[in-house]
Amino acid sequence: MVTEFHLPKVAEGGGTGTVARVLVSPGKEISSGATVVEVETEKTVVEVPSSVGGVVKDVFVKPGDEVSDDSVIFTVETAEEATGSTAPGPTMLEPERPETAPEEAPVSGAAERAPEPETPATNPQTLSAQTPSTAARPQSEAAVPAGGRLVVPAAPSVRRLARELGVEIKDVPGTGSEGRISQDDVKAYAKSLVSGASARGALAALTLPDFSRFGPIERHPISPVRRATAEHLGRSWPLVPQVTQYDEADVTALEAFRRRFGPSVEAQGGKLTVTAILVKVLAWALGVYPKFNTSLDLERGELVQKGYRHIGVAVDTERGLLVPVLRDADKKSLVQISVELKAIAERARAAKLSREEMEGGSISISNLGGIGGVGFSPIVNAPEVAILGVSRTQVRPVFEGDALARREFLPLALSYDHRVIDGAEAARFLRKVAEALEEPLLMSLEG
Repeated sequence: MVTEFHLPKVAEGGGTGTVARVLVSPGKEISSGATVVEVETEKTVVEVPSSVGGVVKDVFVKPGDEVSDDSVIFTVETAEEATGSTAPGPTMLEPERPETAPEEAPVSGAAERAPEPETPATNPQTLSAQTPSTAARPQSEAAVPAGGRLVVPAAPSVRRLARELGVEIKDVPGTGSEGRISQDDVKAYAKSLVSGASARGALAALTLPDFSRFGPIERHPISPVRRATAEHLGRSWPLVPQVTQYDEADVTALEAFRRRFGPSVEAQGGKLTVTAILVKVLAWALGVYPKFNTSLDLERGELVQKGYRHIGVAVDTERGLLVPVLRDADKKSLVQISVELKAIAERARAAKLSREEMEGGSISISNLGGIGGVGFSPIVNAPEVAILGVSRTQVRPVFEGDALARREFLPLALSYDHRVIDGAEAARFLRKVAEALEEPLLMSLEG
């Protein structure tokens, strides 16, 4: 019998991904549990194992294809059980929908009862996007229950635009006949979310000119990692009032320390980098200034104080920027941090990070010193309230008495959420970090 293999959920909350590699081909025999496809999601590459065994008949995807939960990846011929019982018949491939076909979204209690209509007044974001004619439109006209599923009247091209803008198509009020949703409706709804500083923060797209009028162009698809980065930072910038505080630390003694003990750390499997030292320093500084280890919950009107100190570290990869999180840095030695940081950076560049390894940070570090530059303003990695930017160490002559001495200075930039952190607090925090880099024993002295 022929059985279809459907893509399981590859990311928390579901969604789409891009096929990175296909490891099966027609005629190939596979066993249950074998990796059959690799899917690149927003944060990582997921190896998908097969839940069926047999001989592959047809493969329906190729590298670069966008897939979603439950997409049919391939079919496989399996033998019926010896007892004569048969497995459930194959799920028929859904025929390609015409451009005018509506999208269906699951509704709770599909078979037993029709969904209860939403009360528009409970969603201020939707109300802000509705026109007087659409705000009062009954849901039965905009989204009609059919066969236990919610039918959203929108063409595939409109749904594709909604996905690109990070908009839930079912939330968009349609202005067309019988509530049909157009591309203009999606753009207007996305724009209203941004202008209203929505916490969901879907982004309006910038209308571009036809660049081909000016000369030859090429178009390249955006990777899921780059798309996720753009959406996340695009939400953070307009929603979080950010200020950057600058300082520098005299790290002449610290660099001598790194040169002296670096080989010992490397022998234990780590690398004594400035970033590793900053992870330790920031974890300590969060204990001195706990407000920097919080997140703002505007919906509840509360400030969430975290009882842990997890440090996110930005890693530059071929797929885009990833920020794995080193947990409980305050409880680990500098050698442990160096070893763990090296390992987690290698997993990031190999696309082997799990979603859990990139969640739950207290504060983040972005170190561009290895590339160059004299300073930059990093964007706060919301819902964190601060991020530390580090640039290349600079060597300068400094007067010590009447004589000139060679000193090394590390440029520091602290961007912070001004809703939570005041300027004076940010200046004190950054100065404390600089002092700890200049006098490492300060951490032991102050605890």
